[in-house]
Amino acid sequence: MKFGETFREYLLKEQEGFINNCSHVEYKRLKKVLKTCRSCKPLEDFGDDEKEAADDAANQQLCQCQSCPLCDQTFFSELMKEASEIVGCFSSRVRDLLHLHIATGMQRYLLQLRKCFKNDQQSMVEEGKMLIEYATMNAIAIRKILKKYDKVHCSENGKNFRSKMQSEHIELLQSPWLIELGAFYLNLDASDGGHLSELSGHFSCDLSATPPVMAMLLPDSKKLDYDLTCAICLETVFNPYALGCGHLFCKSCACSAASVMIFQGLKAASRESKCPICREAGVYAKAVKMSELDLLLKRRCKDYWKERMNAERVEVLKQTKEFWDLQTKYVIGY
Repeated sequence: MKFGETFREYLLKEQEGFINNCSHVEYKRLKKVLKTCRSCKPLEDFGDDEKEAADDAANQQLCQCQSCPLCDQTFFSELMKEASEIVGCFSSRVRDLLHLHIATGMQRYLLQLRKCFKNDQQSMVEEGKMLIEYATMNAIAIRKILKKYDKVHCSENGKNFRSKMQSEHIELLQSPWLIELGAFYLNLDASDGGHLSELSGHFSCDLSATPPVMAMLLPDSKKLDYDLTCAICLETVFNPYALGCGHLFCKSCACSAASVMIFQGLKAASRESKCPICREAGVYAKAVKMSELDLLLKRRCKDYWKERMNAERVEVLKQTKEFWDLQTKYVIGY
């Protein structure tokens, strides 16, 4: 079955799903835009008689330029808007879903009380499954329509557009929330005795590998690997945070790179502080605590997690003492 038909069936199914109010890629309409581009129509679309006449004018029928005004005005601007809306919807829905799973204090008590009246775990599993499908299907749709664009126009504009999406952090399959969703499923499967293995089959995690990775299998059988190594300490991430650019670090390592103390947190970093990997500034203010990933590491690497926890506590106490010593000296004037 062609992807266009598969994607149309998916959209029909989602009309009554958890995420029916979220944006989707207008795959069918964008494909029509490419088909109506007369100036860039491939020779394969012509009949035998037309091909003979077209041989002498091949350069006129295949667009060799770097842009196509007929397509670009509608194509890239709308696709960028759709991609941004999809990422925003996906991130907010995953955040809300995981909040139910890792709630603490009074919120956790109320959620436990609610379980007496409603099967929250089953609803979380179903919504998580739909969110995975939502992210992967839209990501595949974007990838295929951009590949189609490059094929029709004999250009690399589609490939360049994907690079632009990555630089603006609206590439769905690189979202840290997708890693969190994978960790959520693996945690839920472990706590349920492996009964969710069919649903969590989208994800796998090998923390003993070099480097430690979380893998995701897409519906089109493409496999993605997410490296769980902190680029600063070169160890498996501990108390992991994802910066606004999507790169993962231990909290203590990220704080050190941003020249802030651990107890102050990443939000205290200046706007000029840059990611140690991509050197993008202003990414600390949008840092995301990877709570589900941290829980996964805590359960699967107990000794390592305890060792890092004790080391971080010692460092926090040391930094706190130094901080207040400096404040005291400043107040009393010596």
